[in-house]
Amino acid sequence: MRFLFVLLILAGAGVGFAYPWAITNFSGHEIGTWRVYEQGRFKPVTVPLASRDAPVRVLVDLTARAERIVSQQHTVLTLTAATNGRTELASTLQFNHSDNPRQASPQLPYRIFRDEAGVIATVNPGPYTFTVGQGDAEDIPMRAVDLILRSGAGEADGRARPIGFALLAVGLIGFLLTLRSGGGRPENPNSQPPAPRWGRGSR
Repeated sequence: MRFLFVLLILAGAGVGFAYPWAITNFSGHEIGTWRVYEQGRFKPVTVPLASRDAPVRVLVDLTARAERIVSQQHTVLTLTAATNGRTELASTLQFNHSDNPRQASPQLPYRIFRDEAGVIATVNPGPYTFTVGQGDAEDIPMRAVDLILRSGAGEADGRARPIGFALLAVGLIGFLLTLRSGGGRPENPNSQPPAPRWGRGSR
């Protein structure tokens, strides 16, 4: 039984965490990467998109001198995407769920945190202007911000996380119960007291 619960834990982690992460970061193909913040200044970028690019996933990489981002529910960055004078995407980014940031360089104390701004499901052919700005979070030691666009990006099934969390919970609870009950191991015959050698019950 213990092995079964371990399998449930692994399956829950895969469905609840690995699958959405892989869909977000690797589905489709990358259109390009643009630097939108450097040397203390933000700058908008304009990218021509075609209808065949849809859906377009919008990702933002924040390079900062920090082990993790603790924004306390404040907004670190804001992002808008507009075309033909109409806003197609507006998002706030917090980066506080990035528990395993990438290291910018072994020689530098910077980490790269990634957050998703959203998906542009339908693309009207033409130039899209992406504008990234400062949020209301303070004391975030930003060094650079990059915009990443992925074309043909898949969308993770919304049921994946709840199912994964449920499997993970069942597996953990079951595994802990097997530890508490000794894992269902067969009883050791040597643990029984020896039979009396005389009197009632003697052999």
